[in-house]
Amino acid sequence: MKLFVIPTPIGNLEDITLRALRILGEVDLVLAEDTRSSGILLKHYQISKPFRKYHMHNEHQVLAQLIDEIQAGKTMALITDAGTPAISDPGFLLVRECIRNGIEVECLPGATAFVPALVDSGFPINRFVYEGFLPQKKGRQTMLTALQNEERAIVFYESPHRLVKTLLELIKYFGAEREVCVCRELSKKFEEHKRGTLTEVSVYYQEHPPKGEIVIVIKGKE
Repeated sequence: MKLFVIPTPIGNLEDITLRALRILGEVDLVLAEDTRSSGILLKHYQISKPFRKYHMHNEHQVLAQLIDEIQAGKTMALITDAGTPAISDPGFLLVRECIRNGIEVECLPGATAFVPALVDSGFPINRFVYEGFLPQKKGRQTMLTALQNEERAIVFYESPHRLVKTLLELIKYFGAEREVCVCRELSKKFEEHKRGTLTEVSVYYQEHPPKGEIVIVIKGKE
């Protein structure tokens, strides 16, 4: 009767721990954000387990049933498409409900995108602020205004088709000369780190439309 929260590779399939593979092979059920993506990982490591979908569109509906099944004796592993569940991915609701019901939860250490992005930025990162994805509409301006004078490094996730728009918007709030590092396709074949001022990096991506997963690290205000 236990829930394991298991980080999965953000790109390179070798970035999975031996412990994660062992537990995935031992649990009764794997909860996956996308069973197709997760199926590639498990097939690669020759792990065959029952899958069930658990994602942002159904997590409220399936929560009670999952708790009942775990309390009945099942051991489950929660994984997402990439990285650590509950970090800008589904997982928080299930973890909270398990804790409320006295179910043991164990989160394994492992892959997550913002840690290598912070290190690769070259900025002081003994203190940092993680904001995940910016709100698309409501609350976006309020959040950016609140972060204008932040002295710690700031981390955002962004999609490739919104990157240029977001960088241009960040110039308005943080200034054209604020240093930034945009990390793209971390751990993958075409991994890229573009460093410079917000203006320089925004111009680069206007000329070179990006693809893949993106992490933005902004240097804290000096």
